[in-house]
Amino acid sequence: MKVIVIGCTHAGTAAVTTMLNENDDIDVTIYERNDNVSFLSCGIALYVGGVVKDVDGLFYSSPEALAELGANVKMEHDVLELDQANKKVQVKDLKTGEVFEDSYDKLVLSSGSWPIIPPIDGLDLDNVLLCKNFNHAQEIIAKKNDKKRIAVVGGGYIGIELVEAFAETGKEVVLIDGRPHPLSKYLDSEMTDILEETIQEHNVEMHMSELADGFVADENGAVKAVRTNKGEYDCDMAILCVGFKPNNELFGDLKTFDNGALIVDDFMHTSDPDIYACGDSCAVNYNPNDGHAYIPLATNAVRMGNLVGKNIKEDRVKYRGTQSTSGLKLFGWNIGSTGVNDGSAESFGLDTRSVYVKDFYRPEFMPTNEIVHMKLVYEVGTGRIVGGQLMSKYDITQSANTLSLAIQNHMTIEDLAYVDFLFQPHFDRPWHYLNILAQAALDQEAKLAE
Repeated sequence: MKVIVIGCTHAGTAAVTTMLNENDDIDVTIYERNDNVSFLSCGIALYVGGVVKDVDGLFYSSPEALAELGANVKMEHDVLELDQANKKVQVKDLKTGEVFEDSYDKLVLSSGSWPIIPPIDGLDLDNVLLCKNFNHAQEIIAKKNDKKRIAVVGGGYIGIELVEAFAETGKEVVLIDGRPHPLSKYLDSEMTDILEETIQEHNVEMHMSELADGFVADENGAVKAVRTNKGEYDCDMAILCVGFKPNNELFGDLKTFDNGALIVDDFMHTSDPDIYACGDSCAVNYNPNDGHAYIPLATNAVRMGNLVGKNIKEDRVKYRGTQSTSGLKLFGWNIGSTGVNDGSAESFGLDTRSVYVKDFYRPEFMPTNEIVHMKLVYEVGTGRIVGGQLMSKYDITQSANTLSLAIQNHMTIEDLAYVDFLFQPHFDRPWHYLNILAQAALDQEAKLAE
């Protein structure tokens, strides 16, 4: 069986590795536009901030490693056309300019995502940068040292991590975002209010609910300011990171989500049974609403790619879906979230209520302690847990994984209220803080029923 894999970052690397490790009769050819594979873009901010000293550590595989497994690796090759009817692709060698055709029995689409680039002025100015791949990381590192004032446009995970990295290395930082609060896709105001205060304490200039509409040039053609609908803010470097979109321009005949992301079934087939898809080019099967969502995360990509590899010959392992579980360390705060929040629940067709609790993570008689800020989102009527958020100076991020499992297994607030968690004063209380959170939700429902 001949398999062609288009794109080889996280999902593609996982698919190829699994396929070749578990089969000895598959011919795999990889076509990748770039000259590298498996770059962890989540490490860019760590590299910028000096936490990661060696950028090579942000790669966990290589073209050579995939070739050693038996893959025919074609780096710097761009797939121009897909002919589904005849199972062929047209490919261009970006180094030589040669264009040729190749055929497949099964096709794996792992073409990834690309930054959303709004239609605004000044995108071509010097020192206006994107933040997605290895080349972007190299450019940011090369240009940042002599810059004094850096504007970050976009307050999602990548933007916020860059804000911290630049602020911690002595740069003046301006954060601009069209949403009212940073990280609002993941956290509600109880958490973001605390984070905004912390960010400002680190001398970051914040301009929320402002849409960037252009970059202003100096006399040398370099950026000197970001212009928004409310003002103009000086900078000598600007990084645009407002979100991502799937790289699916070639695959218009396949069934897609509303943003063009490919829709897959429980065994990673697209609407064409001989074409599989995985990673940022796909919509995930989203457990909170048993529907679909676009959530470009490396964790999703690796799992989906692994499943493609396992199911390439026959449907063997079912896709369990995702909850969009994620974690972040920001200015000393440990943050975890999973599922929907108050701000996003309605967009997923969910009727929800939520409860917010803050409490110590372990008994107050212990010599040191920290407050845990936590929130649980649950479905009205059923009590089914559909989201959760936690934040503390103590590392509580693994509890986001616990809540993720609760969502995946359709647990209710009553289930969580009485889950058997360990008790030991070094680690937690007789009632674990997640028990306490769920019990607060039960109390809220009891009062509403009176």
